[in-house]
Amino acid sequence: MRRTRLLSTAALAATTMLALALGACGDDDESTPTTGAGASGAPAAASGPYKIEMADSFPASPTLDEIRSRGTLVVGTKFDQPLFGQQNPTNEELEGFDTEIARILAQRIFGDTDKIEFVETVSKNREPFIQQGRVDVVIATYTINDTRKELVDFAGPYYIAGQDIMVMADETSITSVDDLNGRKVCTVEGSTSEKNVRAEAPDAEVILVDTYSACAEQLTDGRVDAVTTDNVILLGLMAQNEGTFKLVGKTFTEEPYGIGLPKGDDAFRDFVNDTLEIAYENGDWATAFTSTVGVVQKTVPTPPAVDRYSAA
Repeated sequence: MRRTRLLSTAALAATTMLALALGACGDDDESTPTTGAGASGAPAAASGPYKIEMADSFPASPTLDEIRSRGTLVVGTKFDQPLFGQQNPTNEELEGFDTEIARILAQRIFGDTDKIEFVETVSKNREPFIQQGRVDVVIATYTINDTRKELVDFAGPYYIAGQDIMVMADETSITSVDDLNGRKVCTVEGSTSEKNVRAEAPDAEVILVDTYSACAEQLTDGRVDAVTTDNVILLGLMAQNEGTFKLVGKTFTEEPYGIGLPKGDDAFRDFVNDTLEIAYENGDWATAFTSTVGVVQKTVPTPPAVDRYSAA
């Protein structure tokens, strides 16, 4: 069983220092490596489902120094996002494509996918958690855009989604984003989906909640007429509620998912981008995709090109 630690938003809010305190805990056999090499001086061998090896050297990066000193990678992600980041009620493990991308990064830093502490991070908390140092990275269906780049940096993208609309299975009057005008539409506060639906359907009554699972509940109960967000997120909700919902099937945006990082640490951003490109080339990205999103999207897409933009 994976030994990754989980921390809810409520617990995190109780104390800003909790993430660091938990990150410092651990068994003696999980001590922080002082270099990127194993005992023999060679890179540590890959373990688990991924081929990527522990880096044999690390750049001068304040963020990487803190991560390696602590001995864990603290990752902000969602706990209720089917296919991308969802807590399994049976074993409390986090499962999904975002969490697997995080494990690949942890393996490159530590040679161990278990050295992660996952912190529950909803859409509206993503920038604050990075800025406040509560997490090292955010991997949480996090669309890269220019507004967010003013607050945080991004590695990636590692996936391209598109915004779509989910309705009840017997709904026939909503066939495009234009049909949302005059309707109650649920999405998550602080998401790009909120901004997009307001722009594309200005007369829609937008209902904001913290999680997409809450939107699905409101759709089921008839409190809203539709839910809108990225297509793969909606597919995950549909997989959990087989036969209840359907997609309109007309995406009206392009959503490049990136890894949110502290602003200004270019060396760390390069390191994460390098990690993604290694995972693209050695098949680890495809392995992560197949075991998660691939449950409903059978064709494995070509990974998107990493955007090594110049940070402002």
